[in-house]
Amino acid sequence: MTELPESQLIELEVADLAFDGKAVAYRDGKVVFLKGGLPGEVVLAEITRSKARYDQGIVREIVKRSELRVPAPCTHFETCGGCTWQDLAYDQQLIFKRKQIVDCLERLGGLDGVEVTAAIGCDDPFWYRNKMEFSFHVDPGGDFTLGLHERGRFDRIFDLHRCHLQSETSNRIVNWIREYVKREQIPVYDVKYHRGYMRFVVIRQTKRTNQLMVNIVTNYGEFPNAEAFIAELTSTVPEITTIIHNQNGRKSNIAAGEIETGLFGPGFIEEAILGRRFRIGANTFFQTNSVQAERLYQIAFDELQPSGDEDVLDLYCGTGAISILLAGKARSVTGVELVAASVAAAKENASLNGLVNCRFVEGDVTAFLQGLGGSHLFPAIVIDPPRAGLHPKALKKIIEYGPGKLLYISCNPATFARDVREMVASSYHLHRVIPVDMFPHTMHIELIGLLQRS
Repeated sequence: MTELPESQLIELEVADLAFDGKAVAYRDGKVVFLKGGLPGEVVLAEITRSKARYDQGIVREIVKRSELRVPAPCTHFETCGGCTWQDLAYDQQLIFKRKQIVDCLERLGGLDGVEVTAAIGCDDPFWYRNKMEFSFHVDPGGDFTLGLHERGRFDRIFDLHRCHLQSETSNRIVNWIREYVKREQIPVYDVKYHRGYMRFVVIRQTKRTNQLMVNIVTNYGEFPNAEAFIAELTSTVPEITTIIHNQNGRKSNIAAGEIETGLFGPGFIEEAILGRRFRIGANTFFQTNSVQAERLYQIAFDELQPSGDEDVLDLYCGTGAISILLAGKARSVTGVELVAASVAAAKENASLNGLVNCRFVEGDVTAFLQGLGGSHLFPAIVIDPPRAGLHPKALKKIIEYGPGKLLYISCNPATFARDVREMVASSYHLHRVIPVDMFPHTMHIELIGLLQRS
């Protein structure tokens, strides 16, 4: 987008941060949502879109800096689309994330006076991720890049040299693979013309067990000179415990494969969470912040306070982490999940931990609840749905089933507030909400809410 001359820019004072991380200013009483800017700053902004109730704009210059602004340590900060809040002091990030939850509860849920505790932050807000995906991209001039998406662009990838979210070992691997592909002249996949070979590098690195997986995602075809690649990479980065090759010839640009081959090591890594062991494959879902996941689950269980003789239902159980961790605190746990691969992973992990009171059902949540009829087998239900929240039919069935306790874990305060509004209207009481920051330097926040039937 062509920048306007200064005479056509508008001076605004940033008043707040919105739910999606955009800055909020006011122009003649009308709300303006801005890309860039922190509360307390005076900025020059370009208005890019005007609607009846609000305007949208981009900050082009900061006239007066906010006291909340700190230097972003990452040299890619101005370019990268990942850490949009890295220039906001971490203690302030937690304050604004809590405020987002309060705003959603009041504005979308119509719930005033709900206790929202202070957000629980990470001990180290850097180097916390156990998984990162890096994309190959062909430049118009014929060269290529390997890194992350530019801010606001799905079609541009910049060469990443040092990310502050995973580990220095991860950075070494990305830089080494980029140089190896250049040296060996391996063709890079072109998403426009759907030709070429190298597509993604996915690195998974456990925090408790010190295991490291490198997953190379390519177009169809055997990996060229695989033995030489493995020998050189493992010699350069001896911390690697397994290397996977996934072939993906589909046009959809996702870092998953249709054909998977183990090139080195066991083909999986294992992480430890709250005394349980979890096996993670190349395409297995797992919380990307292992240390904070322990905190999230422990707080959730402290809120639920299982008696030890309850049968607990875990809806949208994914690969079974909550079910497996709850199995030692309940008489039995039943996990329900639609995705077959996730159910298979959940069963494998339950077996890995020697659990006999934990079962998993592959199926739709609404249909499963419908099959329960009027029985009250489960006095406690745990819900951890996708960002879209509960499907209206599933929400209706949960309320009709009427468990005594509903533990709702959410990664989206807006859909949480929407769903909880219906639960509270149906004789449930929202005890309190506890925010847990799983993703420092982003606007995302996880939360825990316990609802009890009145």
